[in-house]
Amino acid sequence: MNPSKPASQSVSPRPQDSPWHALPSERVLETLQTHAEGLSESEARARLARHGPNVLQHVSGESPLKLLWRQVNSPLIWVLLASASLAIALGKLTDGLIVLAVVGLNTLIGFLQEFRAGKAIEALTQMVPENATVLRDGQKRTAPAAELVPGDVVLLASGDKVPADVRLLAARNLQVEEAALTGESLPSEKRMGAVDASAGVGDRTNMAFGGTHVTYGTGTAVVVATGGATELGRISQLLSEAVDLQTPLTKALAVISRYLTYAILVISIILLAVGLLRGYEVAESLLAALTLAVAAIPEGLPAIVTIALAIGVQYMAARRAIIRKLPAVETLGSTTVICSDKTGTLTRNEMTVQALWTPGGAWSLSGVGYSPQGELCREGQPPGPPSEDARESLVAGALCNDASVRSRDGSWELTGDPTEGALLVAAEKAGLKVDELRERHPRVDAIPFESENQFMATLHEGGRDGRFILLKGAPEVVLRRCSLGEGLDTGRVLAEVERLASRGMRVLAMASKPVAASDGCLRFEDVEGGFRLLGLEGMIDPPREEAIDAVKRCHTAGITVKMITGDHAKTAEVIGAQLGILEGGRVVTGAQLAEMDEEQLREVATSSNVFARVAPEHKLRLVRALQKEGHVVAMTGDGVNDAPALKQANIGVAMGITGTAVSKEAADIILTDDNFASIAAAVEGGRRVYDNLIKSLAFVLPTNLGLALILIVGVAFFPIMRLDGEDVPLLAMLPTQLLWINLVATVALALPLAFEAREPDVMNRPPRHPDAPVLSGFVVMRTLLVAVLMCAGATGLFLWEYNAELVRVGHARALAEAQTMAVTTVIMFQIFYLLNCRALRDSIFRIGLFSNPVVYAGIGLLVLLQLGFIYLPFMQAVFDTAPLTLEALGLCALVGAAVVPVIGVEKWWRSRRARRDRDREQEPRGRFGLRIPRRATVG
Repeated sequence: MNPSKPASQSVSPRPQDSPWHALPSERVLETLQTHAEGLSESEARARLARHGPNVLQHVSGESPLKLLWRQVNSPLIWVLLASASLAIALGKLTDGLIVLAVVGLNTLIGFLQEFRAGKAIEALTQMVPENATVLRDGQKRTAPAAELVPGDVVLLASGDKVPADVRLLAARNLQVEEAALTGESLPSEKRMGAVDASAGVGDRTNMAFGGTHVTYGTGTAVVVATGGATELGRISQLLSEAVDLQTPLTKALAVISRYLTYAILVISIILLAVGLLRGYEVAESLLAALTLAVAAIPEGLPAIVTIALAIGVQYMAARRAIIRKLPAVETLGSTTVICSDKTGTLTRNEMTVQALWTPGGAWSLSGVGYSPQGELCREGQPPGPPSEDARESLVAGALCNDASVRSRDGSWELTGDPTEGALLVAAEKAGLKVDELRERHPRVDAIPFESENQFMATLHEGGRDGRFILLKGAPEVVLRRCSLGEGLDTGRVLAEVERLASRGMRVLAMASKPVAASDGCLRFEDVEGGFRLLGLEGMIDPPREEAIDAVKRCHTAGITVKMITGDHAKTAEVIGAQLGILEGGRVVTGAQLAEMDEEQLREVATSSNVFARVAPEHKLRLVRALQKEGHVVAMTGDGVNDAPALKQANIGVAMGITGTAVSKEAADIILTDDNFASIAAAVEGGRRVYDNLIKSLAFVLPTNLGLALILIVGVAFFPIMRLDGEDVPLLAMLPTQLLWINLVATVALALPLAFEAREPDVMNRPPRHPDAPVLSGFVVMRTLLVAVLMCAGATGLFLWEYNAELVRVGHARALAEAQTMAVTTVIMFQIFYLLNCRALRDSIFRIGLFSNPVVYAGIGLLVLLQLGFIYLPFMQAVFDTAPLTLEALGLCALVGAAVVPVIGVEKWWRSRRARRDRDREQEPRGRFGLRIPRRATVG
């Protein structure tokens, strides 16, 4: 047991020389100063005061105020708040209130997004049962589980939840389902004897752990650890130590925000100085600097990103992946490693008999899971009815059996042990009707399975001599009780057992024995010998077919898949090979990981793909080691033992069906079908979302830079007009008009890009590097090109319209019309540029002109809004606009359309250069790696 604990909670007593599972039960009782009849009430109360209650320490999450502060504490938000305050101080109340409304909207969206985070520790407390059966003063009584103390003796029965970590004192057929802690698909069979001190949690067969479930049998045990000192408490501590990491997108946007803030502040100060040097009033210079800040800050970007991610959430939900945290959508697209649990995710979590061996030959069974659909066929031959010896073995497996499998609501449901369920289904696949067999050969008596005996025996009616005994169990145990016929020896049978075990299968042997006379009781002396070996049945929890395909897709996409399981190494090796994960590597066990230092662990975490018999701290260390190597790690899991690693991973993926509440609360994504194939689909969706976000950035940023350039050109070069005795600067746009473009127009056009279909090669390219800048050289150059075009077109038309109308209608009217024309020109630039952004590097015809009808809906909506902006009186009052003639509108559209051929030429040039670079990479190389021109190659 691990001695770690929460700082404020007392630990349970520990033996000095060996852990609890390595000591005989008598020594455990002696160390705990208790006895088999339990503690007295007075001693229990004293220990409760000393050790504290048997509850997990609660760690509260962030307060709402702290979450709210984090939304506001951003450089761009502070610049906007300063701009709004300055605008109000200068008497521009409308401008200031609009900016404040933008800040409020962005803050609200971010706050709601994070409000439900941080509940994983709370969910752990639900794993501890409310009551337990305990011996106090030698009497059995029910006590609150929170009042259990080390030294208490508890009674366990089928259906109970284990209330604390306990060392078994007595057990009868006790089986405990520990998948939440160990990841093993089969219940753990418990026995009394001491085990090796180095045994992992899954191999401590004389222990039961808090939060696990008793599935079969009964037991008596002494409590050795409570609260934070339990395995569950240790996981709780690991979970509190795991940290939520920033996603690549949030980090990249933070960098963009920081650089944008610096650039905006510097340029605003320069613009303020230029305005003062040119003779602007101080107030007018400050207003120009304020206007630049409003123009350059992409106010709509947070809303665009959030809404685009929300659209991605809906897209993923349709593919059975529920997103709990919005940035997780994008993070999936940059995942480089997926660490997956085995049971239920890569495999079906349904034991299936796949091989049958009898003295007469070997057979295989098709089909997986508890559905009886499948066929029996002799190896190398087509399906057919079973031979007599195969039939006898299958009948024995079905009758010497306590399980049942029934169809319910279109799915097959198992009641009982998964191994026995697999034997029933195998018989049904061979055409045997289990219910009819049980009616024909009713059970008279049985010796139930016990881990000490390693077999189960049943007595049935209907044999040739009246009754017969069936024996099922471990092959070596059954063989000792069999008389092998001619041509069959123990070595041959054990060779078959080894052959099946080497395929990762669990092997059971079947035998029968006629009984001439019986009083209806089955005794141990009746099963000591005289049996005839019927056959061997090999079973395994098989991999999902769709998981095999999904692993291939991940490899094609440059994503490494690693299997991290609590199951046995041999099983993990076989399943890993079948899934294509092992790839000639070796299986690394948790015991080996525990002996490695950090440097060795990082090397093994990178080079090995299958890890078996791992504990929660091993999973956590593996995730951290991969992250230190620069990987973006997705971790899947369903148990309590997976929760710390799920939280630490860049993207935690929990199972919706079999997952515990703890794992779901710690995860970013929940799969509704527990299927690894859904992860591959989610990765594809994440890459699609990221591509569309880049398209949105490439669309939004040129507008902000273009508006900033328009303002800079105006302040630096436009004349200062003398009107009514005052110097009035001539500017192409007002702050409110800039906000109209930044918020209404830009958002209306950028959002439809979130609906773009995935690029054809989205799963045929490697993951992007997590540190790769969002603002790549391509995006920066595209931004500069389009911004310059936009600035030239808008300022040119502004000056043309102002000078043309100045004499005819006067300054105020001419300025309003010219500014309205400049805004409309920018809107037209955006509309035509939007069509180019649907495919950043390829022609729009490659993805389909009408493959995204939402784009045209956005354009239509913006056209209607812009017409209102121009012609509705109340809009004219708010934004100082003026109506335009049809000729002016056509001129704005013509200038805006100039972006189409320019971007078309740029795309052609980039495509040509990319092909040339690919050709150069494919040229043969000579000595020292020098390229050999193709024309110089011979042969």
